[in-house]
This record gives sequence, structure tokens and C-alpha cells, in this order.
Amino acid sequence: MTRAISPDHPTERSAEPLAPALYITATPIGNRGDVTLRALEALARADRLLCEDTRVTRKLLGMYGLSRPLIAYHDHNAESMRPKILAWIAAGESVVLVSDAGTPLISDPGFKLARDCRAAGLPVTALPGASAALAALAVCGLPTDRFFFLGFLPPKSAARRAELAEVAGLRASLVIYESPRRLAALLADAAAVLPGRQAAVCRELTKMFEEAVTGTLEELARRYAEADTPKGEIVLVIGPPGEAAAWSEAAVDAALDEALATHSVKDAAAAVAAASGLPKKTVYARALARRDAP
Repeated sequence: MTRAISPDHPTERSAEPLAPALYITATPIGNRGDVTLRALEALARADRLLCEDTRVTRKLLGMYGLSRPLIAYHDHNAESMRPKILAWIAAGESVVLVSDAGTPLISDPGFKLARDCRAAGLPVTALPGASAALAALAVCGLPTDRFFFLGFLPPKSAARRAELAEVAGLRASLVIYESPRRLAALLADAAAVLPGRQAAVCRELTKMFEEAVTGTLEELARRYAEADTPKGEIVLVIGPPGEAAAWSEAAVDAALDEALATHSVKDAAAAVAAASGLPKKTVYARALARRDAP
């Protein structure tokens, strides 16, 4: 019989079945040692296991000597699967939901399932654990008292810049997921819309080659424009707007010059005002002067 780690006794599997509920269960984002005891118990004891990719979850189970039937639950079958899942829980079964890595529902399918369970009066519980967003915030050295999770931005530059402009004024760190092949383009757009911001490119979190490269967005954009495409999953953390007192006239002018290269005067001024905390009218007047300077 497959054995799993019990939170109460590490060498004996509990005989008690899981209570009927939907269990939102975090799995490792890289280092397999980051799986929790509760997650292993749930994976071993649940009546049904839902996962994005059965191949990925089967590999995880195999690392811990578990072998269970798996049910695919993803964007392409979610509409037809949700009524079945609710019926299973209502009939007294326990259902575990995992994503390929990290905490389900964070930039992954699943929130509609939790919503529908709640609407039907069915219990939903979280088995917390690894999250790339939280891991990046922990190591990046940027403010974490307030942060805004953006997930994956649009692949096209114009749409990406528009979304960044919408959050430019937030007094919070921004957390963004990106693929390695689009990192350089994302950094270029972020530098144009959020000039002067401190940022960190976090890569391969919890794995052997984990790194967090820090600098201004402009510095990071130049670095990755010239470098080979990095490997591994990417989390970009962008610091909040700086205080107005910290921006010298030279810093404002440099940020405006960079923004004016790709933006209208109005958009460039708005972006720099949001980043610096300076009054919009002041920055707009300076942007006009920079544009009209010989």
C-alpha cells in the first residue's frame, strides 16, 4: 500500500479519510523539498485529484512514492468539469486541486471552481505552500508592505504598456510573471512607462541556479537586451514610485528623455510624474521644455 507522511506521525499513514471539501493545495515551484506534510497527506488520502497536467503531477507523486488516479482540470475542460466536481463533493467526496507548480488559482485556472463551491454551500479550504510571487518578494529587497500582483501581461507591446500605465501611480511593488523569451521586451516597455524604478529579475526560484538581479528598469533592460535568453521561470518585481524629494532635476530630465523617445509629451509626463511623485503639471511643463530644446 502507498504510504504518505502524516503530520501527527511521520511513519504512519492516517486511516481517517479527508472531510468532504475542495482542497486548494500548493505544490513545489522547483525544490521538491518545499512540499508540505499536509499536501502529501491530502494527495495520498483524497478521493479525487484534479491537476492541470497529469504528467507533471504524476511525476511529483512518484517522487514521494505515491500512485493515484488523476483527473485533468484546465481551461479547456473547466466548464464541463465543474458540475461534476461539485456533485462529487456534495456526495461526500474530498477533492484536491493542484496546479503544475505553486499555489493554485494564482495565475492558474481554478477561481471559478472555488466560487461555485462557495455558492453551492460546499466547503473550500487552502493547504498553503510555495508561491513564486511570494518567494520573489522575499528575496528581491524591494518594499513588501504593499504589492500588486499583475500575473502575465499581454504579449504585445502596446497592450503591455497600457496595462503598466494603468498601475503606474500605485504606491506598491508590482509583481509580474513572464517567459524568458519575452523578458527583454517586457523590461524595455516597463522602463519606458515606469522610468527610474528599482526592480529585480528573479529566476529559477528555489532551484540550484536561483538568482535575483537588481537595478533600475533601464539598467535591467539594457542588460537583458544584450544577454542571451535566460533559462527558467521569471518573476519581475518592480518597486513602488519614489518619493519626490529623491528625484533631482537631472534624474527627472533623464527619465523624461527616455520616455519621450517612445511616448507623446502627455504620456511621458504622466509616466514620470507617477514614478517620481512630482506634480503632473510640473513634469508636463518640463517635458515640453525637453521636447522643444534645441
